Amino acid sequence: MIRKTVFLSIALCMVSLSLFACSDQEPAKRVDLSRREEITFQKDKREITYAYLPQYSHSVSYKRHHKLVEYLAKTTGLSFRQVFPDTFAEHMTMVEEGLIDISFSNPFIYVKIADRYGARAFARTEEEDQGTHFRGQIIVRADNPSIQKIEDVKGQHWIAVDPSSAGGYLFALGYFIDHGISKNDFAEIAFAPGPGGKQEKVVLGVYSGRYGVGSIREGALEIMRESIDTTRIKILATTPWYPGWVYSARKGLDPDVVLKISQAMTSLSMDNPEEKDILRRAKIISILPAQDSDFNSIRELIRKTGVDAQ
Repeated sequence: MIRKTVFLSIALCMVSLSLFACSDQEPAKRVDLSRREEITFQKDKREITYAYLPQYSHSVSYKRHHKLVEYLAKTTGLSFRQVFPDTFAEHMTMVEEGLIDISFSNPFIYVKIADRYGARAFARTEEEDQGTHFRGQIIVRADNPSIQKIEDVKGQHWIAVDPSSAGGYLFALGYFIDHGISKNDFAEIAFAPGPGGKQEKVVLGVYSGRYGVGSIREGALEIMRESIDTTRIKILATTPWYPGWVYSARKGLDPDVVLKISQAMTSLSMDNPEEKDILRRAKIISILPAQDSDFNSIRELIRKTGVDAQ
Protein backbone atom coordinates (compact mmCIF):
# COMPACT_ATOMS: atom_id res chain seq x y z
CA MET A 1 0.00 0.00 0.00
CA ILE A 2 2.84 2.39 0.90
CA ARG A 3 4.66 1.67 -2.39
CA LYS A 4 1.43 2.19 -4.36
CA THR A 5 0.76 5.52 -2.62
CA VAL A 6 4.30 6.75 -3.24
CA PHE A 7 4.10 5.70 -6.88
CA LEU A 8 0.78 7.55 -7.37
CA SER A 9 2.18 10.68 -5.69
CA ILE A 10 5.21 10.69 -7.96
CA ALA A 11 3.07 10.09 -11.02
CA LEU A 12 0.75 13.01 -10.12
CA CYS A 13 3.73 15.28 -9.58
CA MET A 14 5.15 14.33 -12.96
CA VAL A 15 1.84 15.08 -14.69
CA SER A 16 1.49 18.41 -12.86
CA LEU A 17 5.00 19.48 -13.81
CA SER A 18 4.48 18.54 -17.44
CA LEU A 19 1.21 20.55 -17.57
CA PHE A 20 2.86 23.52 -15.92
CA ALA A 21 5.81 23.43 -18.33
CA CYS A 22 3.64 23.12 -21.43
CA SER A 23 1.94 26.53 -21.35
CA ASP A 24 0.73 28.52 -24.37
CA GLN A 25 3.84 30.69 -24.24
CA GLU A 26 6.25 27.70 -24.25
CA PRO A 27 5.01 24.88 -26.52
CA ALA A 28 6.10 21.31 -25.77
CA LYS A 29 9.19 20.01 -27.54
CA ARG A 30 8.89 16.82 -29.51
CA VAL A 31 11.38 14.11 -28.53
CA ASP A 32 12.41 11.74 -31.32
CA LEU A 33 12.91 8.37 -29.60
CA SER A 34 14.01 6.78 -32.86
CA ARG A 35 17.35 8.58 -32.60
CA ARG A 36 19.60 6.64 -30.26
CA GLU A 37 23.29 6.65 -29.52
CA GLU A 38 24.98 3.43 -28.51
CA ILE A 39 27.11 3.74 -25.38
CA THR A 40 30.25 1.63 -25.73
CA PHE A 41 32.95 0.56 -23.28
CA GLN A 42 35.58 3.28 -22.87
CA LYS A 43 38.98 2.16 -21.70
CA ASP A 44 40.90 4.25 -19.20
CA LYS A 45 44.25 4.90 -20.90
CA ARG A 46 46.03 4.73 -17.56
CA GLU A 47 44.99 1.16 -16.76
CA ILE A 48 46.17 -2.11 -18.24
CA THR A 49 43.37 -4.47 -19.21
CA TYR A 50 43.97 -8.21 -18.82
CA ALA A 51 41.74 -10.87 -20.36
CA TYR A 52 41.65 -14.66 -20.14
CA LEU A 53 40.13 -16.17 -23.28
CA PRO A 54 36.63 -17.36 -22.19
CA GLN A 55 37.08 -21.11 -22.59
CA TYR A 56 35.48 -21.57 -19.17
CA SER A 57 32.80 -19.59 -17.31
CA HIS A 58 33.65 -16.06 -16.15
CA SER A 59 33.62 -17.22 -12.53
CA VAL A 60 36.32 -19.81 -13.31
CA SER A 61 38.34 -17.18 -15.23
CA TYR A 62 38.16 -14.79 -12.28
CA LYS A 63 38.96 -17.45 -9.70
CA ARG A 64 42.02 -18.59 -11.62
CA HIS A 65 43.52 -15.22 -12.48
CA HIS A 66 42.45 -12.43 -10.13
CA LYS A 67 45.37 -13.08 -7.75
CA LEU A 68 47.81 -12.93 -10.66
CA VAL A 69 46.31 -9.62 -11.78
CA GLU A 70 46.65 -8.25 -8.24
CA TYR A 71 50.28 -9.42 -8.15
CA LEU A 72 51.06 -7.69 -11.45
CA ALA A 73 49.59 -4.41 -10.20
CA LYS A 74 51.58 -4.58 -6.97
CA THR A 75 54.86 -5.62 -8.61
CA THR A 76 54.83 -3.26 -11.61
CA GLY A 77 53.13 -0.27 -9.99
CA LEU A 78 50.69 -0.18 -12.90
CA SER A 79 46.91 -0.10 -12.64
CA PHE A 80 45.32 -3.37 -13.84
CA ARG A 81 41.76 -4.51 -14.50
CA GLN A 82 40.62 -8.00 -15.49
CA VAL A 83 37.99 -7.89 -18.24
CA PHE A 84 35.72 -10.70 -19.37
CA PRO A 85 34.83 -11.05 -23.07
CA ASP A 86 31.80 -13.29 -23.61
CA THR A 87 33.09 -15.12 -26.69
CA PHE A 88 36.31 -15.93 -28.52
CA ALA A 89 35.27 -13.56 -31.33
CA GLU A 90 34.61 -10.74 -28.87
CA HIS A 91 38.01 -11.33 -27.28
CA MET A 92 39.69 -10.89 -30.68
CA THR A 93 37.63 -7.79 -31.52
CA MET A 94 38.57 -6.19 -28.21
CA VAL A 95 42.26 -6.80 -28.96
CA GLU A 96 41.80 -5.21 -32.38
CA GLU A 97 40.11 -2.16 -30.84
CA GLY A 98 42.78 -1.76 -28.16
CA LEU A 99 40.40 -2.67 -25.33
CA ILE A 100 42.52 -5.65 -24.23
CA ASP A 101 46.17 -4.85 -23.54
CA ILE A 102 47.34 -8.23 -22.23
CA SER A 103 45.73 -11.33 -23.69
CA PHE A 104 46.05 -14.84 -22.27
CA SER A 105 44.87 -17.14 -25.03
CA ASN A 106 45.23 -20.45 -26.74
CA PRO A 107 47.86 -20.55 -29.51
CA PHE A 108 45.25 -20.58 -32.31
CA ILE A 109 43.71 -17.31 -31.11
CA TYR A 110 47.23 -15.93 -30.65
CA VAL A 111 48.16 -16.64 -34.26
CA LYS A 112 44.94 -14.93 -35.38
CA ILE A 113 45.45 -11.75 -33.35
CA ALA A 114 49.15 -11.70 -34.25
CA ASP A 115 48.65 -12.09 -37.99
CA ARG A 116 45.53 -9.88 -38.15
CA TYR A 117 46.15 -7.17 -35.58
CA GLY A 118 49.86 -7.16 -34.80
CA ALA A 119 49.73 -8.63 -31.27
CA ARG A 120 53.03 -10.10 -30.13
CA ALA A 121 53.82 -12.99 -27.79
CA PHE A 122 56.05 -12.23 -24.82
CA ALA A 123 55.44 -15.18 -22.45
CA ARG A 124 54.05 -18.71 -22.36
CA THR A 125 52.95 -20.95 -19.54
CA GLU A 126 54.08 -24.26 -18.12
CA GLU A 127 51.03 -26.09 -16.79
CA GLU A 128 50.84 -28.43 -13.82
CA ASP A 129 49.98 -31.57 -15.79
CA GLN A 130 50.98 -30.80 -19.36
CA GLY A 131 54.14 -28.72 -19.26
CA THR A 132 54.65 -26.11 -21.97
CA HIS A 133 52.48 -27.99 -24.51
CA PHE A 134 48.91 -29.28 -24.42
CA ARG A 135 46.55 -31.59 -26.30
CA GLY A 136 42.96 -32.02 -27.33
CA GLN A 137 40.68 -34.93 -26.53
CA ILE A 138 37.89 -36.52 -28.56
CA ILE A 139 35.12 -37.74 -26.26
CA VAL A 140 32.02 -39.94 -26.57
CA ARG A 141 29.49 -41.52 -24.22
CA ALA A 142 31.06 -44.57 -22.61
CA ASP A 143 27.87 -46.55 -23.21
CA ASN A 144 27.54 -45.63 -26.89
CA PRO A 145 27.96 -48.98 -28.72
CA SER A 146 28.15 -47.36 -32.16
CA ILE A 147 31.47 -45.58 -31.50
CA GLN A 148 34.31 -47.89 -30.54
CA LYS A 149 37.15 -46.60 -32.73
CA ILE A 150 38.02 -43.31 -34.41
CA GLU A 151 36.58 -44.32 -37.80
CA ASP A 152 33.17 -44.74 -36.15
CA VAL A 153 32.77 -40.98 -35.80
CA LYS A 154 31.75 -40.78 -39.46
CA GLY A 155 28.10 -39.85 -39.75
CA GLN A 156 27.98 -38.60 -36.15
CA HIS A 157 27.00 -35.17 -34.81
CA TRP A 158 30.17 -33.47 -33.55
CA ILE A 159 30.12 -30.64 -31.00
CA ALA A 160 33.31 -28.57 -30.68
CA VAL A 161 34.16 -25.69 -28.37
CA ASP A 162 34.47 -22.82 -30.86
CA PRO A 163 35.74 -22.31 -34.43
CA SER A 164 38.77 -20.57 -32.84
CA SER A 165 39.39 -23.14 -30.12
CA ALA A 166 42.76 -24.86 -30.31
CA GLY A 167 42.34 -27.90 -28.05
CA GLY A 168 38.57 -27.94 -28.51
CA TYR A 169 38.47 -27.83 -32.32
CA LEU A 170 41.65 -27.25 -34.35
CA PHE A 171 43.68 -30.07 -32.77
CA ALA A 172 40.80 -32.52 -33.15
CA LEU A 173 40.24 -31.51 -36.77
CA GLY A 174 43.91 -32.13 -37.52
CA TYR A 175 43.66 -35.53 -35.83
CA PHE A 176 40.60 -36.47 -37.89
CA ILE A 177 42.33 -35.43 -41.13
CA ASP A 178 45.39 -37.51 -40.22
CA HIS A 179 43.05 -40.50 -39.89
CA GLY A 180 41.30 -39.97 -43.21
CA ILE A 181 38.22 -38.23 -41.79
CA SER A 182 37.10 -34.91 -43.28
CA LYS A 183 34.59 -32.35 -42.06
CA ASN A 184 32.15 -33.63 -44.67
CA ASP A 185 32.11 -37.05 -43.00
CA PHE A 186 30.11 -35.66 -40.06
CA ALA A 187 26.35 -35.33 -40.05
CA GLU A 188 26.84 -32.00 -38.27
CA ILE A 189 29.60 -29.89 -36.74
CA ALA A 190 28.15 -27.68 -34.02
CA PHE A 191 29.86 -25.25 -31.66
CA ALA A 192 29.06 -24.68 -28.00
CA PRO A 193 26.49 -21.87 -27.70
CA GLY A 194 26.43 -18.75 -25.60
CA PRO A 195 29.08 -16.85 -23.64
CA GLY A 196 31.82 -18.53 -21.61
CA GLY A 197 31.84 -22.05 -20.24
CA LYS A 198 32.21 -23.61 -23.67
CA GLN A 199 34.38 -26.54 -22.61
CA GLU A 200 31.77 -27.51 -20.05
CA LYS A 201 28.98 -27.20 -22.63
CA VAL A 202 30.72 -29.63 -24.97
CA VAL A 203 31.02 -32.21 -22.18
CA LEU A 204 27.34 -31.74 -21.31
CA GLY A 205 26.35 -32.04 -24.97
CA VAL A 206 27.96 -35.47 -25.19
CA TYR A 207 26.84 -36.50 -21.70
CA SER A 208 23.21 -35.75 -22.55
CA GLY A 209 23.40 -37.79 -25.75
CA ARG A 210 22.52 -34.80 -27.94
CA TYR A 211 25.87 -35.19 -29.73
CA GLY A 212 27.71 -38.39 -30.48
CA VAL A 213 31.20 -36.84 -30.47
CA GLY A 214 32.78 -33.91 -28.66
CA SER A 215 36.19 -32.27 -28.69
CA ILE A 216 37.73 -30.54 -25.68
CA ARG A 217 41.15 -29.59 -24.38
CA GLU A 218 42.81 -32.11 -22.09
CA GLY A 219 41.97 -31.26 -18.50
CA ALA A 220 38.46 -29.94 -19.18
CA LEU A 221 36.85 -33.10 -17.80
CA GLU A 222 38.39 -32.33 -14.41
CA ILE A 223 36.27 -29.18 -14.21
CA MET A 224 33.11 -31.29 -14.54
CA ARG A 225 33.81 -33.96 -11.93
CA GLU A 226 31.63 -32.27 -9.32
CA SER A 227 28.78 -31.67 -11.80
CA ILE A 228 28.37 -34.99 -13.61
CA ASP A 229 29.46 -38.62 -13.45
CA THR A 230 32.49 -38.32 -15.72
CA THR A 231 32.91 -42.10 -15.80
CA ARG A 232 30.10 -41.99 -18.36
CA ILE A 233 32.41 -40.09 -20.71
CA LYS A 234 35.03 -42.02 -22.68
CA ILE A 235 38.13 -40.47 -24.20
CA LEU A 236 38.12 -41.96 -27.68
CA ALA A 237 41.39 -40.34 -28.78
CA THR A 238 44.00 -37.79 -27.70
CA THR A 239 45.65 -35.47 -30.20
CA PRO A 240 49.39 -34.77 -30.58
CA TRP A 241 51.02 -32.11 -28.41
CA TYR A 242 51.08 -28.47 -29.52
CA PRO A 243 52.50 -25.25 -28.01
CA GLY A 244 50.62 -24.17 -24.92
CA TRP A 245 48.84 -21.01 -23.88
CA VAL A 246 50.47 -17.68 -24.53
CA TYR A 247 50.58 -14.14 -23.21
CA SER A 248 50.59 -11.44 -25.86
CA ALA A 249 50.52 -7.65 -25.90
CA ARG A 250 48.34 -5.68 -28.27
CA LYS A 251 49.93 -3.68 -31.07
CA GLY A 252 51.09 -0.28 -29.86
CA LEU A 253 51.38 -1.10 -26.17
CA ASP A 254 54.41 0.67 -24.69
CA PRO A 255 57.40 -1.74 -24.89
CA ASP A 256 58.56 -0.60 -21.45
CA VAL A 257 55.18 -1.59 -20.01
CA VAL A 258 55.37 -4.99 -21.72
CA LEU A 259 58.89 -5.51 -20.36
CA LYS A 260 57.75 -4.69 -16.80
CA ILE A 261 54.87 -7.15 -17.06
CA SER A 262 57.03 -9.85 -18.64
CA GLN A 263 59.70 -9.53 -15.94
CA ALA A 264 57.06 -9.69 -13.19
CA MET A 265 55.46 -12.78 -14.71
CA THR A 266 58.65 -14.71 -15.39
CA SER A 267 59.99 -14.01 -11.89
CA LEU A 268 57.09 -15.88 -10.24
CA SER A 269 58.40 -18.94 -8.43
CA MET A 270 56.86 -22.01 -6.85
CA ASP A 271 59.57 -21.72 -4.19
CA ASN A 272 57.90 -18.60 -2.80
CA PRO A 273 54.79 -19.61 -0.77
CA GLU A 274 52.76 -16.52 -1.74
CA GLU A 275 53.70 -16.78 -5.40
CA LYS A 276 53.07 -20.53 -5.35
CA ASP A 277 49.46 -19.82 -4.39
CA ILE A 278 49.12 -17.35 -7.28
CA LEU A 279 50.47 -19.88 -9.79
CA ARG A 280 48.45 -22.79 -8.40
CA ARG A 281 45.22 -20.81 -8.69
CA ALA A 282 46.01 -20.18 -12.35
CA LYS A 283 46.75 -23.91 -12.88
CA ILE A 284 50.31 -23.18 -13.97
CA ILE A 285 53.72 -23.79 -12.40
CA SER A 286 55.81 -21.19 -14.23
CA ILE A 287 55.72 -18.47 -16.87
CA LEU A 288 58.50 -18.48 -19.45
CA PRO A 289 59.67 -15.97 -22.09
CA ALA A 290 58.20 -16.51 -25.57
CA GLN A 291 58.41 -15.18 -29.09
CA ASP A 292 56.17 -15.30 -32.14
CA SER A 293 58.09 -18.07 -33.92
CA ASP A 294 57.34 -20.47 -31.03
CA PHE A 295 53.87 -20.87 -32.57
CA ASN A 296 54.76 -21.62 -36.18
CA SER A 297 53.61 -25.23 -35.75
CA ILE A 298 50.10 -23.83 -35.19
CA ARG A 299 50.36 -21.94 -38.46
CA GLU A 300 51.33 -25.23 -40.17
CA LEU A 301 48.31 -26.98 -38.62
CA ILE A 302 46.05 -24.16 -39.84
CA ARG A 303 47.34 -24.67 -43.39
CA LYS A 304 46.83 -28.43 -43.19
CA THR A 305 43.26 -28.20 -41.92
CA GLY A 306 42.28 -25.36 -44.22
CA VAL A 307 40.64 -23.33 -41.45
CA ASP A 308 40.60 -19.58 -41.87
CA ALA A 309 43.10 -17.75 -39.70
CA GLN A 310 42.67 -14.43 -41.51
